[in-house]
This record gives sequence, structure tokens and C-alpha cells, in this order.
Amino acid sequence: MTLQSIVALLSLTSQTPSAGDVAYPAVLLGATGLVLGIGLAIAARKLAVKKDPLVEKLEPLLPGANCGGCGFPGCSGFAAALARGETQPNACVAANPATVSALAGALGVEIQDAVKKIAMVRCNGGHSAGTAFGYDGPRSCASAFMVMGGEKSCRFGCLGMGDCVKACPFGAIRIGENGVPVVDAAKCTGCGKCTRTCPKRLILLWPENRQVVVACSNRDRGPTARKSCAVACIACGKCEKACPVNAITVADNLASIDPEKCINCGLCATVCPTGAVVDRAPARPGAFIDNECIGCTICAKVCPVNAISGELKSKHSVDRDKCVGCGLCAPKCPKKAIRMLGALSYTREGA
Repeated sequence: MTLQSIVALLSLTSQTPSAGDVAYPAVLLGATGLVLGIGLAIAARKLAVKKDPLVEKLEPLLPGANCGGCGFPGCSGFAAALARGETQPNACVAANPATVSALAGALGVEIQDAVKKIAMVRCNGGHSAGTAFGYDGPRSCASAFMVMGGEKSCRFGCLGMGDCVKACPFGAIRIGENGVPVVDAAKCTGCGKCTRTCPKRLILLWPENRQVVVACSNRDRGPTARKSCAVACIACGKCEKACPVNAITVADNLASIDPEKCINCGLCATVCPTGAVVDRAPARPGAFIDNECIGCTICAKVCPVNAISGELKSKHSVDRDKCVGCGLCAPKCPKKAIRMLGALSYTREGA
């Protein structure tokens, strides 16, 4: 290439472009974008999945917690299931009574009251259980569990590192002074996230109105269990014998309570030698016999603690110091002369 041709080329590239040279590409680019935008808008309208109007009506009524406690993928999934008739409004564990009522109104259905279930930790050992070795890893139950099941001498016990606390979306769990989780019944919605988080499966959902629980999961034989934790169940069977309604069974070295049968009398807790059965009822009602009593003695015969006394065909009386508020006497009275008075923590029907 000659020197003259190089100079000519440089002179051409240094020329200032005209207004027309700049405007044409800009207009072309803008027109192309407009056409593509219109095409996308038309495609979105044509291909859009139509949403059920009922689902759109229900979804804003839900709490929006997306906790999954209902068994469906988030609140939108629950709303869709409601619209299809696959579930009921009260299946939303995070919903308060007003929300449930609003959902039922939108669906045009009536709902029946259900007993709320809350998280219950089947361990009360904490600091009462020793350590088998020193653990120096991440402060996580899941991580500690991977090292020989954790440092606790009780292989069934709570590790107390708070994975359930972190998993709870409602702030209903904290680690108590004894090193095990404490559940705030007022905040707990029963979503079940903590039950799935615990690596030892120590947390289950339990009826809120059943205040007597077996706070232990140790299935070792009595001497071994007692050696690893001072408050472990030793499968002595005393609670099973004391229960007036056969709600307790001892199997595989561990006592368990059937909440459907339990009447909250708390007798099992009073005879448990280790404290593995815990009575959390703040107060109980007491039986009161009015003047309609005919002295049939039926109530005295069914009382598990001999708190009722009286002569045949004479008005009976209740020893309030002995009465445990089990309520077994009231439904047996043919004259309906027995009333349960005081702070009711349960009902005989289980509602």
C-alpha cells in the first residue's frame, strides 16, 4: 500500500458522520424493539395460564407464611387445593380463627372446630444427661449428630444446639435453662418444621389440650437409661398401673400416652419415680356435687383416687384435696348432679 492510499483512507475515517447516518440505525433499532415487544405481549396474552378466580380470591386471605404445615407447597398451593375441595380452611396451621372464618366464607362452607396441635419435645434431660465425649464442631444438631449421634451420654437425648429454634418461622421455640427446647404454645402453629428439622426426631405434634406428656425418648433398659440421664423413663410401669383409663402403655422400654384416651388427670406424673412423665397443666377443675344427688354411690366407685364419699341414698361429698379433676364421675351420675368447677384445661369429649 502506497503512502498516498494510506493518507486517503485516514481522511475518510476521520470525516464526521452526517445526521442521516446516525438517525437511520437508531430508528431501525427502535422499530425492531417495538415489533418484538408487541410480539411478546401478544404471546404472553395467548399463552398465559388462566388462574381460577376462586384461587385469586382465597390467596390474599391466607397468612402468607408459606410454612408448608398444611401439606401443600406454600399458600398458593393451599389456596388451589381449597378451590379444588381437597382440604379444609382449618388445615392452615398458621391461620387464626378470623382467617379460617374468612376462608370458609369465601368457599361458602361450614367448618368444625378442631383441636390445635403444637410441638412437643420428647426429652427433658438437657443438663441432667451427661456427655460421652467432647464435641468441637459446628453448633448444629445436624452436624453433631453425624459424629456418633452427638456428645450426649443418652443416645436418644436432645443435643440442645437449637436447629429447631432456627427452623421455626414463628419464633415459638427457645432453648430453656435446662438446655432443651421450650415451646411457646401461644406462638406455635403446628406447622411441623421443627419436627422435620430435629435429627433425632424428638419433636412431635401433640394436642394442645393434653397437658400430661412423656418427656423422654430413651429406649434403653431401665438401669442403662437411668445411668445416662437422671430423668429418663425406666419402664417401671407405675404410670401404666396408675392410669384410670388405660391411656398409658409401656413398650420397648418406654412409656407412651394415647392422647385420645388421656383425661389429663396427672396421676401418672405423680407416681413416676424419675420425672419422665411431666404434668404441665397450670390448674385443674374440681368435682362438685349438688343437692340433686340421690346417693347411688356410682361416682364413688369410679373415682380413681377415692375422693368421693357418702352413705348409700345420702348426698355425697368430694374431698377437694384428693380430687384430681379427672372428670370420670360427672358423666356417670344419673341425675347430672356433678359439675366440674374451676380452670378447665380440657373437656371430656376431647374438644
